[in-house]
Amino acid sequence: MIGNTMLLLPILFPIVAGLLFLTVKGKKQQQIYIFSVVLLEVLFVWYLCLTQNRQMTFWHMSENVFISFQNDGLSRFFACLISIIWCLAAVYSLEYMKHEQNTKRFFVFYIMTLGALIGLSFSGNFITLYLFYEMMTLLTVPFVIHSGTIEAKKAAMKYLGYSIFGAGLALLGAFFLNYYCYTTTFTAGGTLNMTLVKGNENTLLIIFLIMMIGFGGKAGMFPLHGWLPTAHPVAPSPASAVLSGIITKGGVLAIIRVAYYLFGAEFLKGTWVQQVLLVLAMFTVFMGSMLAYKERLLKKRLAYSTVSQVSYVLFGLMLFSPLGFCGAMLQILFHAVAKNILFFTAGAIIYKTGKTYVNELKGIGKEMPIVMWCFSIASLSLVGIPPTSGFVSKWYLAQGGLSCEYAVLGLVGTAILMVSALLTAGYLLPVVADAFFPGRAEEYYHKENKEPCFLMTVPLCILSVLAILFGMFPNGMIIQITQISNSIFQFVSL
Repeated sequence: MIGNTMLLLPILFPIVAGLLFLTVKGKKQQQIYIFSVVLLEVLFVWYLCLTQNRQMTFWHMSENVFISFQNDGLSRFFACLISIIWCLAAVYSLEYMKHEQNTKRFFVFYIMTLGALIGLSFSGNFITLYLFYEMMTLLTVPFVIHSGTIEAKKAAMKYLGYSIFGAGLALLGAFFLNYYCYTTTFTAGGTLNMTLVKGNENTLLIIFLIMMIGFGGKAGMFPLHGWLPTAHPVAPSPASAVLSGIITKGGVLAIIRVAYYLFGAEFLKGTWVQQVLLVLAMFTVFMGSMLAYKERLLKKRLAYSTVSQVSYVLFGLMLFSPLGFCGAMLQILFHAVAKNILFFTAGAIIYKTGKTYVNELKGIGKEMPIVMWCFSIASLSLVGIPPTSGFVSKWYLAQGGLSCEYAVLGLVGTAILMVSALLTAGYLLPVVADAFFPGRAEEYYHKENKEPCFLMTVPLCILSVLAILFGMFPNGMIIQITQISNSIFQFVSL
């Protein structure tokens, strides 16, 4: 029992530590406190992820409504990813937030959000997941509203409105699941009571579609994608990085849990709702890429890129095949790494030069060579060029699309992924070219070095190295994901 209660430690520790941060005085002491908390959290999470499976029920509200936690393979994948990215973003923030107001408020919510995200990862049933999903939303609203401008307040209300509406759609489905499922405890393969489902299949499929649209809002899927390009430009860059790289994955995790651990791939595979969601994902991929290609504000361009790239994940998940699932999980990881690099570089440029538009970045490779080299690596990864990690995930997604039983949809989906990759190259690689080859040599060679300090460059370099290493040596990660996939698809007729 004591061993199982360890699951509460990485959830409660950041929430309590975030509140206690209000009592810490002095800039130096605050920096030490923040780094110590996130580092300890990484150690707690990785300890739980490297030990045996644990499961516990924390609180019974009624016979069928209770809070429970578990650290199965999927929980471990998300918890490890979140903790590492959050730690690196915290180090980056220690320097970046020096030119922002209300930094103490920012870090209070930043630390507490980590607890909510780990709670979301370790959720053992739908009620627990929904509780931490809503907590994640409420704790991240201050990221968007941070600057206090009219634009920030409007963006925060839009983010909150989209998130609450989407979560409301998901909650509607919970009432049906509570009736039609044996249990809402997450179980690989699903928990539907097929005796009750018989004759009500279309009702359940409609409910599934509603839930996917609801949770898809956080993941940036059309039609609830609009908060991303509104919220990112006004939020501080470290917040934009984790909103894009991590918070959107909260929606993806909820989608995986509902689709694969409650409804079950066997029930959903080959249905009309699968086709509808594949079309929505493909449309979002193409739409996001086109809007990013046209956008001139750097952070907004990156936000539209997230709309597109996260829907790669949704496309892979909705294939309901081992290849598609593997590609989606790899894309979750590799997109988180690459997109955090891109937002960190955008933040470094803003912090050191104040430049926010793409056309202002000509020659900046001379001023900030490390930053722009990291930007280049992340851009190549998002495009999917080997040996970067993005190539591996897109390879599996393409293979999954081509093996899809809907021949036309699979082929069209794969083609859209390829077109999106070309558009990604079109809106990211020209930034790289202009940064290092501006065309005016006399101005380029007289630029001063404006590289940020090590607190900003070290996280960038670590993530950039990971973006390459994951691409060159992906087998270890593929093995871990395959184990998760096998636990799910052993119940599916392939």
